[in-house]
Amino acid sequence: MTEITRVPLQPIAKGSLPKLWLGVLAAVLAAAGVAWAALPAQVKVETLVAGSGVSPTIEDVALINYKGTLPDGKVFDQQQQAVFPLQGVVPGFTKALMQMQRGGKYKVLIPSELGYGAKQAGPIPPNTDLTFEIELIDFKSRAEIEQQQAMMQQMQQMQQQGGKGGPPQGMPPQGMPPGMPGGPPPQQ
Repeated sequence: MTEITRVPLQPIAKGSLPKLWLGVLAAVLAAAGVAWAALPAQVKVETLVAGSGVSPTIEDVALINYKGTLPDGKVFDQQQQAVFPLQGVVPGFTKALMQMQRGGKYKVLIPSELGYGAKQAGPIPPNTDLTFEIELIDFKSRAEIEQQQAMMQQMQQMQQQGGKGGPPQGMPPQGMPPGMPGGPPPQQ
C-alpha cells in the first residue's frame, strides 16, 4: 500500500492570479520549445490628438512633423514637413505610420529590434529603444505623386517653350487659339 502525503491548499493571494497564469503560460511555451524572446517586438502608438480618415499603406508616402528622442530624453532628430516613403524607413516607423490618420498627433515607442537594432546609427547607440512624437500632416500614394511630378514637368516644359512667362509657341497672347472661348475671335 502506498502512502499519500497531503498538502493543504492555500487561498491565492489577491493580485497573484495573473502571475500564476503567466507562469503556467511560460511553462507551456517552454515545454513547446518557444521562448519568451521569440515573441515579436511591438511598436506602441499612443494617440495624443485623433486624426481622421483612412491610414497610410506600405505603398504611400507620408508628410509629417516629428521629433525623435533617446531614452534619456535627448533629441537625436527632428524635422517639419518631412517626406517619408513608408517603405524607406525602419520597420517600427513604418508600422507606426500605418496606424495613424491625417491630422493626428501621436507618441510612438519603437523597440530597438524594430529600429536600428545592434547597429550604431549616428547619435543612436546600438540596441536603443526610440521615442517619437509624430504629426501626420498628409499622405499620398506613389502613383499620385508620380502623376503630380509628370504634370509639373509638362508645365515646366511648356513654360520653357513659350519663353519667359509667355504663352507656348503658336498660341496667341490671350493663351487660347482663335475661335475658342477665352481666345481672340476667329480671323476672317
